[in-house]
Amino acid sequence: MVRFGTGGWRAVIGDEFTKSNVRLLAAALARRIRQERQQARGLVIGYDRRFLSREAAQWAAEVIAGEGVACRVINREAPTPLIMFAVKYMALPYGMAVTASHNPAVYNGIKVFMEGGRDADEVLTHELEQAMDGLDPAAIASVPYAEGVRQGLILEVNPMNDYIDSIIRSVNMDAIRGRNLKIVLDPMYGVSKTALQTILLTARCDVDVIHERHDALFGGRLPAPNLKTMGGLMAFVEENGCDLGIATDGDADRLGVVDDEAHFLHPNQILVLLYYYLLHYKGWRGPAVRNLATTHLLDRIAADHGEQCYEVPVGFKHISAKMLQTGAVIGGESSGGLTVRGHIQGKDGIYAAALLVEMIATTGRRLSQLYREIVQRYGSLEMTEEDFRFTAGKKAEIQQKLLHNKELPTFDLPVERVSYQDGCKVYFENGGWVVARFSGTEPLLRIFCEMPNRQLAAQTAATLRQFLGV
Repeated sequence: MVRFGTGGWRAVIGDEFTKSNVRLLAAALARRIRQERQQARGLVIGYDRRFLSREAAQWAAEVIAGEGVACRVINREAPTPLIMFAVKYMALPYGMAVTASHNPAVYNGIKVFMEGGRDADEVLTHELEQAMDGLDPAAIASVPYAEGVRQGLILEVNPMNDYIDSIIRSVNMDAIRGRNLKIVLDPMYGVSKTALQTILLTARCDVDVIHERHDALFGGRLPAPNLKTMGGLMAFVEENGCDLGIATDGDADRLGVVDDEAHFLHPNQILVLLYYYLLHYKGWRGPAVRNLATTHLLDRIAADHGEQCYEVPVGFKHISAKMLQTGAVIGGESSGGLTVRGHIQGKDGIYAAALLVEMIATTGRRLSQLYREIVQRYGSLEMTEEDFRFTAGKKAEIQQKLLHNKELPTFDLPVERVSYQDGCKVYFENGGWVVARFSGTEPLLRIFCEMPNRQLAAQTAATLRQFLGV
């Protein structure tokens, strides 16, 4: 059974991620394209370095072509933002990326994109789920991949240069060239190396790369840029005196950063830095969009510049939609995904990294200095994040208590209001907040808390955790 979460369909390989299910999804999408009479335009398919990603892309292409829909396949492993860019650049109605993003190596999955290169919305994913439920796997047409290529039913393409050039045109390369920056990249055994390294070398940066080989097990670690996984990058920055360390997750849509003092920058800090830079230094105008588990420091920056910060549920499709609606400058989430107006309508760790490098170059200041400037101006907010696994029975118990009965613990701080838009989020009168929600991509309960200091955040999160019994 194929069911979409907040970041596409993801499942354990050999359990629900199977050839049969990949073919079902491909057939459902192909038939939708035919119904819309867009088979001549068709779609583009790309894949990352995960186990079976290339094969799954070919399984999907065989079905798409067999259904009589024009099918393009990127002929090398590709970052997810490149695939989104290709949908927009080629003016296609749909696209697919075979990836499980930052999930553990036992997972794979598929993300579906809509016209313009944005993440599929809930209407589309629900309709695809319904269509798959009514499909007979034995009745799905297909063409062997090699035969499809030979007949021209499947066209292999490589839009990498176009994608790289679009980023180069979007950043101040001249300013970067004049700084002689020393940068180290950590693709986390994923797919960002070619694009990122090419952009930075073109800007005459001194570039080193770690963890670059193809390893479907991601070196035995989670391919997600966070404090636990970026120890090697922090050590390299410190030992080699680098100006910046850049990490991307498995499919390069999320970004992790180590500053000039070899400190890990939380994704919240990256978002804040970029929004502040775009408004204060570049003179852009416009609101910000964040999900409900992302720092409210963005709200303070927006208000200071006469702008607004919009809050949406978790799932980048909500951020993209709200950005389109409001003309926002930036949209992002505390897990490392962000996008900037004028680029693709989705997460792009490669473009975000290039923009950070531009920020250092044009301001002439280090990341550590820039963030201290922000804290001096807007104050400090600290976040704690915890993940908890649960049994099916425990999940039902938490849902009943927290979401249906709407019970809450007695907090030490006055409560301003409570939202049940996505999980349960409690807003406090001191400007802090705590949220508990079930992950849409993994079997986890996540608790986030932001307060003026880390100790108070930890205490508040612990109060909610103990109340829920996790």
